[in-house]
Amino acid sequence: MPASPSSLIASLSPLPAGLDPAELGPAEVAVDLPAALADMPDPRARRGIRHRLPVVVTAAVCAVVAGYRSYTAIGEWVADLPADTATLVGIDPDRRPSETMIRRLLQAIDPDLLAATIGKWLAARIPPPAPESRQAIALDGKTMRGSRTRDRPARHVLAAADQATGVVLASTDVDANTNEITRFDTVLDQISDLRGVVVTADALHCQRDHVTYLAERGAHWILTVKGNQPTLHQQMAGLLWRQTPEADRTDDRGHGRREIRTLKILSVAAGIEFPQAAQAIQIRRRRRLLDEPRRFATETVYAITDLHAHEAKPWQLADWIRGHWSIENKTHWVRDVTYDEDRSQIRTGTGPQVMATLRNTAIGALRLAGVTNIAAAARHHARNANRPLALLGIT
Repeated sequence: MPASPSSLIASLSPLPAGLDPAELGPAEVAVDLPAALADMPDPRARRGIRHRLPVVVTAAVCAVVAGYRSYTAIGEWVADLPADTATLVGIDPDRRPSETMIRRLLQAIDPDLLAATIGKWLAARIPPPAPESRQAIALDGKTMRGSRTRDRPARHVLAAADQATGVVLASTDVDANTNEITRFDTVLDQISDLRGVVVTADALHCQRDHVTYLAERGAHWILTVKGNQPTLHQQMAGLLWRQTPEADRTDDRGHGRREIRTLKILSVAAGIEFPQAAQAIQIRRRRRLLDEPRRFATETVYAITDLHAHEAKPWQLADWIRGHWSIENKTHWVRDVTYDEDRSQIRTGTGPQVMATLRNTAIGALRLAGVTNIAAAARHHARNANRPLALLGIT
């Protein structure tokens, strides 16, 4: 069972230890979500605005926390709010925003700016990494299949998430005429400070321009190497791995299978033509089903990093490489299974990206409250309209 409402307030309201409020912007130190959204520009004409953007967006996030998936459902959640709860959100109980008004606003909001604003608010609540460790941020894209129309392919969003918590810190739309490579800088520009952070990304982002950008931002990186960089991949495969001892080994059992992972590391002195690369990494994964003890499937993957041996221990590299998939397991999978995103019929304007951000916000806030079962937490918050408010710091 998810944490009680009182514990949610306690877990989200204070800033984590080690953060100086004087060094943070308004959205980062804001106790509640409406305050964080206060400076968001409203795309509507100023004349005749009855419901302020922070109020409408906050109400939409509250509805999503409670498991609501569509504009119609969000409108129904607002319409059903008890009068005192509506007042807490900032809604006049006698003049509530309609589903039409909510839909039109969410279809017009700048999705990148919304993601950056909420990302800063959530980031300020992430506990700092343990001593002698680093924050790791994973980059991964997701296609929202239900957003496909007759004339337009499905929308694709590139997101950056904190590995430890699964909280999405930034996201950006990937236009149909381009790909994730061109949006790498754009999504990371939404994160104000990358100094000392380890950025992990799949083979698509193993690009020289990307590591140059990360070096300028003071970030470190671990990048997978595959066939899209054939020369580099060939160089990696040709290193003296047979003579290299294992630096880390894990043996896990779960979900009906056993997986043995080994990590080998070589310092890059010569022979690898990639800028700023300090170490080459070989990861071998051997998997088998528990009811088939003699049938192992083996996969070998290579990666490179700018981290030197004295900057990261082998087990840390192994954790960051494996933790890269936290964004898939903790966020993207939940959006598909719990929120049924791939069958969402939201397609107009910036609606698909904005709704993805609202789902990320709900999932992130719940993760920071210690929730592991998002579906159960959504049901828990649906039973009492005040619970989503407490989660977002509104009291």
